[in-house]
Parts: sequence; structure tokens; C-alpha cells
Amino acid sequence: MSPDAIAVQFLNGLAGASTLFLIAVGLSLIFGVTRIVNFAHGSFYMLGIYVAYSLVARFGGTVLGFWASLLVAALAVAVIGVVVELLLLRRIYHAPELFQLLATFAVVLIVRDATLALWGPEDLLGPRAPGLKGSVEILGRQFPQYDLALIFVGPAVLGLLWLVLTRTRFGILIRAATQDREMVGALGVNQAWLFTAVFALGAFLAAFGGALQAPREPANLGLDLVAIGEAFVVVVVGGMGSIPGAFLAAFIIAEIKAMCFAIGQTTIAGVSFSFSKLTLVVEFLVMAAVLIWRPWGLLGRPAAATRNPAEIEAPISPADARTRRFGFAVLALLIVLPAFAQAFPYTLVLSIDILIAVLFAASLHFIMGPGGMHSFGHAAYFGLGAYGAGLLVKQAGWSMETALVGAPLIAAAGALVFGWFCVRLSGVYLAMLTLAFAQIVWSVAFQWDDFTGGSNGIVGVWPAPWLSEKWAYYYLTLACAVAGVLLLWRVLLAPFGYAMRAGRDSPLRADAIGIDVFRVQWKAFMLAGLVCGVAGGLFAFSKGSISPEAIGVGRSIDGLIMVLLGGVQTLAGPVVGAGLFTWLSDLIAREFAYWRAALGLTILVLVLAFPLGVAGSVKRLFAREAA
Repeated sequence: MSPDAIAVQFLNGLAGASTLFLIAVGLSLIFGVTRIVNFAHGSFYMLGIYVAYSLVARFGGTVLGFWASLLVAALAVAVIGVVVELLLLRRIYHAPELFQLLATFAVVLIVRDATLALWGPEDLLGPRAPGLKGSVEILGRQFPQYDLALIFVGPAVLGLLWLVLTRTRFGILIRAATQDREMVGALGVNQAWLFTAVFALGAFLAAFGGALQAPREPANLGLDLVAIGEAFVVVVVGGMGSIPGAFLAAFIIAEIKAMCFAIGQTTIAGVSFSFSKLTLVVEFLVMAAVLIWRPWGLLGRPAAATRNPAEIEAPISPADARTRRFGFAVLALLIVLPAFAQAFPYTLVLSIDILIAVLFAASLHFIMGPGGMHSFGHAAYFGLGAYGAGLLVKQAGWSMETALVGAPLIAAAGALVFGWFCVRLSGVYLAMLTLAFAQIVWSVAFQWDDFTGGSNGIVGVWPAPWLSEKWAYYYLTLACAVAGVLLLWRVLLAPFGYAMRAGRDSPLRADAIGIDVFRVQWKAFMLAGLVCGVAGGLFAFSKGSISPEAIGVGRSIDGLIMVLLGGVQTLAGPVVGAGLFTWLSDLIAREFAYWRAALGLTILVLVLAFPLGVAGSVKRLFAREAA
């Protein structure tokens, strides 16, 4: 690769680093002060591009009009952020982190459909910036003037933030709240309005970063999840709450991606490598390496392990007689369901989807609730099971029955490897490492065309002839779902389950009484991966095909929603949540044109009405009646 090509790609990396920094620093400020894991931050970035597109198209014919349009777009989105904070987030500041995540993801769904209604589904590329439409020659190559200007935006914003944080009362309050927000409240500071101001500032920075991309990148409805994923990576790599860390991480990640793109295809020791394909996953590789080597980030500080009192759960106990009778009644209905569903074949299809979702959610709840290990990448094991089943049938020539046995073993092997690294971390760092591993698995499935089928996936993965009838496959799925859930429940009520909860609630005390917390959590991770792999294998044969979407971030988020809707503090929570979410998703998608917004509103209503989840709230109600 020539020096001039390296120089140009280095400059491209600097331009991209400015945008990454603007998104990430806003997220870092919000998390540092409010402790909210704001999944809607990517939506503010996406709105910034769309609003800037409209304003620039109307008022951006001059240099002043263009830059004013970008600032106004960011301010407009900041106002939207204030509305979200006032109407929603103020109600849940003292709720568990995952509850906040669920609420902000509902906002993502609402914003995406609102954007679809206002701007339509087409990609929209804004006009070029007046005065910066040309290019300059650098080492014999042309480089866009606008990209050159963007290089200076990131350092300028970093300098302004430094001035605000060190020379103003508002900045001092932000830094104080980041260190000890309870003490700030005790000193008489109005925490509510401080949180609102910081949230507005974070939304402004994300939207401004998006607005700056209007002439460079088409506005589309998928930018929200892409942006939030990259922002989380930058914040975690740099160190939670560290603004210089966010700047350094944005620079490193953007430059590595630029260099991978510049290298492209090359040959090392006779083996051809496509470095350009790494651009889809390189930031997650960097994050995984940093979290394994330095869990608190490059410029972050190690923090003592803490636990939100709202997350402390009552001991899980066996179901009482009334609950058992209700469970047997539901199981009896499921057994006779095919007899009443002959006239409605889709009922069995939906029921199979619900049962697979129950296995998926129950396996996630196993490590997330009693285990205390929050996972943003549980879809990795679902995907390994699904792809394992497909590949064993199509590539290895196995029968459906043996492939369905081998698929969960492949998923368990993945959990064995990934879990060894993940269980050494805790909190948001553990969650982000699981996300990194899931994205790595997704990248392999998406790009290994010769083996996994690439973006087209694997097709022709059908059940055995004796399961060709939908009712027969339904009974197989029901049997696997019941067996998997009962296995997880049995383990949770055994001494191993108590050891898991001991390691979750007080690792030091658990270690002092002889519990090997690492080994217990590692085994739990493998068991969860095994059961999740069963769900993935069943999914592959039920659909007849498997694609990289099965490993996408969206499926991991769906699992979190299922667990939280049902309730983390009950054994029945993931079962209820999976059934409710899958049924609602199907019903709303068929009945409403803007089904994401309708689903988001429904989720908001449910989480605000049932803060402990549906099953958890019912359990508390019965406990009060018994008392």
C-alpha cells in the first residue's frame, strides 16, 4: 500500500473519529450523571440527520444557512430529548438498569416509526456544504474539503467541553454528580433539572454528530442501532464517564477501520486475507481485547462492585399449590391445542414460535436473574445452535435428529469459550463483552459465503419426514421447551442455584465460605448456552432456513424484553414474557401499519404498569392477598 493511500485513509479516519466522538461523549455524559443506559441515544443521532436534511434542503443554500441549519437541527432534537426525559426517564431513575434499558428501547421503536411516517422509507442524502463542495490535493490524491473540515470538529468540541466542565458551575456540578450524585443532592442541588440539562446536552451532541453526516451519509431508518452500538463501544473502550477516553477510543477505532479498508485484500504467508471485511466487526474486536486486558477502559478508573438495591431479589422458591395447578392447566391446554387448531394452521406456527422464544428467554433469565450476568449478546448461542443444525444437515449430511442433538453442543462450546472471558467481568462491562462476541459470531456468519451462505444464509433445512406435519413438529417443540425450562428450574432450586445467587449478591462472602464463584458462573453460562442452542436448532428446522438475522443485536434485545416484561424475580417470568411479547409482536405487526411505534407504546405501558414484570407483579399481588 502506497504512502499516499495510507495518508488519505488516515485523514478519513480522523473525519470519522469526530463523528464517533460526538455520539459517544453525549452517551458518556448521560450515563455518568444519570446512570441511565440510554438505548435511545442512537435515535437522537438518526433524527439529527433527518432534521438536518430537511433544514439544509430549505435554508442551506449559503454557508451561514448551512451551518445554522445543522445547529438548529441539533437544538430541535435536544428539545425532543428533554421531552423524553421529562415524560419518561424521570419516572424510572431509581429503577434497575435493565428496566431503564427496556424503556429507552421502547422509545427507539416509537422514534423509528415516527421518522418513517415523516420522511418515508427511502434513503435521503443531503446536499453538499456551500463553500466546501470541492476537494484538495494531498500527496497527489484528492480529499474532500468537507471531510477535512470535519477533522477539526471533534477537537473543537472536546476543547469546549473541557472549558464547560472546568470553568463553569454547570460543569462542576456535572463532574460532582458523576462522582457522587447522592451527595450533590444532599448539598441542595436540584438533581432533576441537572439530569434534564445533561440529557439535553447529550442529545444535542448526538444530533449534531448526525447532522454533520447529512452531506456524507444517506439518512436511513437503520442508523439508530448502528450508532448506539458504535457509541457503546467507544464509551466502554475509552472508560465509562471519561471524556478524554471517549476521544481516544473514537480515534483508535476510526483509524483501525480506515486502515482495514485501505489494506483491503492482501496475502500473508500464502494465505489471502480480506481486511476490508473486518470493518463490520473491528470495533467489537477492539472492545473485546480492551475489556479482557483492562476492563475499566483505556482512561477509565476501576470501580468497586456495587449493586442497586432495587435489583436485590427475594429468594426464589418452589411454586405453591395454586401456581402448580395453574401451570398444569396451561400445559394441558398446550397438549390439546392441535386438536382445536386444525381450522387455523397459523395458530400452530405462532405457538411454535412462542415455545422457541420461551426456551430462549428462559436460558437468558437463568444467567441474568439468579446469575446476575447481564447479556446483550445472548443471540450468539441461539445463532450457533441454528447454524450448527443447518450446517450439520447440509454440510456434514447428518439426519435431523442427530443434528438437533449436535446443535446445542456447538452452542455450549461457544458459551464455554466466550463465558471464560465474560464471567471475569460484571455489570455493563460484562454485557458489552457479550455483545462483542455476538457481533463477532454474526460477522463470521454474514461474511463466510462458502461455508455459511453469507447474507443469504442456509436454506433447505427441513424436519424429518415423520415431523413434516405441523402438529408433529409442534409436539416436538413443546416437549423440548418443557424439558428445557424444567431443567433450568431444577438447577435453580438445587444447591448449584443457591451458589449462583450467592455469587451474584456477595462474591466476597461467597468466596469466603468456599464457593468458587468463577467456576459456578462459568458452568451456568455453559448451561444457558446449551439450552439456548436447543432453541436455535428448533428454530432452524421450523423455518427451513437460517440467516445472519438470527444472531443480530435485535434478537438479543428481544430476549431482554421478554425477560423484563415477565419479571426477573420469578421463575415464570421468562415464560410469561416470551409468550406475551411474541404474541403482541405478531398481533401488532398484522394489525398496524406503524407496528413498531404501537409495540413501543405497548411496552412502555406494560413496564410502567408492571415495574416488576407481569409475572412478578401478579406474584406480589398474590403475596399481599395471602398476608
